[in-house]
Amino acid sequence: MAERTLAGRYELGERLGSGGMSTVLLAIDRRLERQVAIKLLAEHLADDEQFVTRFRREALSAARLVHPNIVQVYDFGLDEESGRQYIVMEYVEGNSGAEILAAEGMLDVPEAVGILSQACRGLDYAHRSGVIHRDVKPGNLLRSRDGVVKLADFGIAKALSEESSITQVGSVLGTAAYLSPEQASGHGSNPRSDIYALGVVCYQFLSGRLPYEAQSITELALKQQREAPPLLSDLNPEVSPELAAAVDRALELEPEARYETAEELRLALSDGARGVAPETAATSVSTPRTAATTVSQATGDQPATTVQRREPRQPAQRAAPAAAVAEQPRRKRGWIAPTIVLLLALAVGAAAFVYITGSSSSESVRLRQVVYQQVDQTAAQMQQLIRQNTK
Repeated sequence: MAERTLAGRYELGERLGSGGMSTVLLAIDRRLERQVAIKLLAEHLADDEQFVTRFRREALSAARLVHPNIVQVYDFGLDEESGRQYIVMEYVEGNSGAEILAAEGMLDVPEAVGILSQACRGLDYAHRSGVIHRDVKPGNLLRSRDGVVKLADFGIAKALSEESSITQVGSVLGTAAYLSPEQASGHGSNPRSDIYALGVVCYQFLSGRLPYEAQSITELALKQQREAPPLLSDLNPEVSPELAAAVDRALELEPEARYETAEELRLALSDGARGVAPETAATSVSTPRTAATTVSQATGDQPATTVQRREPRQPAQRAAPAAAVAEQPRRKRGWIAPTIVLLLALAVGAAAFVYITGSSSSESVRLRQVVYQQVDQTAAQMQQLIRQNTK
């Protein structure tokens, strides 16, 4: 394989990586005399015409993305000799995010935020160009020797994820931990799905663990719906509450509650690393799942900020039956009516007492009879009112 030439132009070299769907090789572009990385897709993919059509369309879209923080796609096609689809990409000499995690276990805050900020810039550019990545994960974040971070594999993820006759279980399960709740539930992707995935990468970089540990997509979807991951500030003392809140918002259950753009996420991470709470970090349009616990911090001339902490989500409350809902106002009125009766009775009694004690003894019997008759009549009227309000 090392001595083969692909498409009469690319001299294949050492293997850089491999997976169930593809193999990445280092190569030399003889025409332009430069190193490139070539991804050879699995042989069986070439037998699916629908996939080939999608692959070419998405590879073309990815090739149009020219940004310092995106791995450039140079060429793509079918190698007639091997019958395999290939894509030629910019070669980034350095390490992937997955390799960095394997070596360091967990990144310190400045290093993590530096990598993530560059990834946000590349992702924001792609989204503004109408391209969704769909497979953001540490392995697709490449850091060059000079510290430049580039997002790789734009376009290929969409071609692999769309409906096809190809068995995709291995590919999907391999990146299940980074799927957004809407993706795990079987719905489509959108730019905020990429933001969620990058939020998972943020969480992993700063804690050394995933927000959700699951063995299947079904288990992942259930955990995402039922609980919220611990805040990063509880797992890593170097992470400020403000930075933890910034990452937490990227992991919101509802897409509308996350950042609207990757640029917003970048700014929130930058502010959080400096101890400044994002303006919208405590605001959520999704189902309320925050507790009263807050973290306040005032630094220098900055006013104290409050960051709400999410607690594990509780099962949704069932709606009360219509009969019970209708009964509530009646019960409320039922308490008011006896109170009115008691107050009126006390008032009448007090008036009678004052009137009687202020009258002569010869009239006392007649006055008592008059007062008692008035009280009886008033009580009967109020009892009728009670019955009407407690039916």
